[in-house]
Amino acid sequence: MEFALPVETGEQLAFGAAAFTVLLGLMMLFAPGFSLRILGFALPDGSTAPYSETRSSLGGFYAGLGLAAILVAQPFVYFALGTAYGLAAFARIVSILSDRGTTVRNYIFLVVQIVLSGIALGYFFGII
Repeated sequence: MEFALPVETGEQLAFGAAAFTVLLGLMMLFAPGFSLRILGFALPDGSTAPYSETRSSLGGFYAGLGLAAILVAQPFVYFALGTAYGLAAFARIVSILSDRGTTVRNYIFLVVQIVLSGIALGYFFGII
């Protein structure tokens, strides 16, 4: 296995989306309290369960998926990354419509998810 930096613009953008995903994952893994505050969650007094859940389910998953996309650098892994962000964006839209989630934070995160999905899927389908 050989690590190669991307040379095409589309692949560079997809690589950037994967690198951003790794950074998000590492932030959630090593700074769960800060991450939870950014996401708008309040922690119950004395409870450490949200930290372990943030580190593993969010941080580990994001870092692992992004790192896999970077290391393998295959279009289908970028497809998986784009699909995951696309479904996350769809779930956020459902939440905005169903859960009275019309907040600025939700719309910002929705735009970020749509952009990251579009970049990864755009590279996979040869659009960018």
